[in-house]
Amino acid sequence: MTRRDMNLKYSPFLLRPAGKDYLWGGSRLRDEFSKEMTMTPLAETWECSTHPDGISTVANGEFEGQLLSEVLKSHPEFLGKHMRVEAGYQGELPVLIKLIDAKKDLSVQVHPDDVYAREHEHGSLGKTEMWYVMDATKDAKLVYGFYHDMKKGTLEKSLAEGTVEKYLRKVPVQKDDVFYIEAGMVHAIGAGALIAEIQENSNLTYRLYDYNRVDKDGKKRKLQIDRALAVANLKSSSEPRQPMRVLKYKKGTASEFLCRCKYFQVERVLLNTERTRGMAEFQTSSNTFQVLLCVDGCGILFDENRTMNFFKGDCIFVPADSKPLKLHGKAQLLKVSC
Repeated sequence: MTRRDMNLKYSPFLLRPAGKDYLWGGSRLRDEFSKEMTMTPLAETWECSTHPDGISTVANGEFEGQLLSEVLKSHPEFLGKHMRVEAGYQGELPVLIKLIDAKKDLSVQVHPDDVYAREHEHGSLGKTEMWYVMDATKDAKLVYGFYHDMKKGTLEKSLAEGTVEKYLRKVPVQKDDVFYIEAGMVHAIGAGALIAEIQENSNLTYRLYDYNRVDKDGKKRKLQIDRALAVANLKSSSEPRQPMRVLKYKKGTASEFLCRCKYFQVERVLLNTERTRGMAEFQTSSNTFQVLLCVDGCGILFDENRTMNFFKGDCIFVPADSKPLKLHGKAQLLKVSC
């Protein structure tokens, strides 16, 4: 008799990320989030990922040491009924969750939507994403589209001449900001920003401009200008406003919606049970999984059989139809669901 036949409830587990050493990265993910990776710089950690370019590994429990992709192929019920009826996922996560340390500016880039990606990128998903700013230096900025409507010829000329920056809308960022970056939006994370990114399960990036930088081998990184121009939204963009956020209180927690789109939903959860010595209770339904990313503080997660300590930077996968769970501690968490 299988676990599914027995209709068992499922336990959460910690994930161990894959790392990326892109040239613009720094050391904060290692220094402040205890990411035990030797690569320098450490630009990104793919905290919850089944993408073949960087797959997360289960760090504890029954599946310890297994790739998350292998676990979900063996147990598609962990994704929930909603995901299992969605075409095209085949046991893979529809989302990818990252931490990003931008010590230097990222390239000016754009991502395709699902339609373009399926037609031109071997059936891949496109990439719409959301950024939550965990920290930012005083002068940190991001690129968010253009100040004015652009013509394709004007943009091509400015790229060739290295003058494109004068057309790009640059927006100051500060801690706790939220930005929704829809596929087609020309964008870039600027130096000094520490970001949690929730995105579609895709690694498609078309670079428009990279400041003529060279990598560790002395070579310029490849640009994909033709494809970028094919998918870029050239209309002017207004400066993004921070969404209205309303805290909702339950025993031991306060929560607020950060973003809701057709690909994912993200809430920020403020856990504080230290004064009351109580517990915050939750449980996933049979419809979908949840991912908890701890962006500050620490705590303990309990189910009926065991306890799990979590700390700043930890990522927890909670399967659909989970056991009743309890949280204790003082922490800030991003809760991601689909």
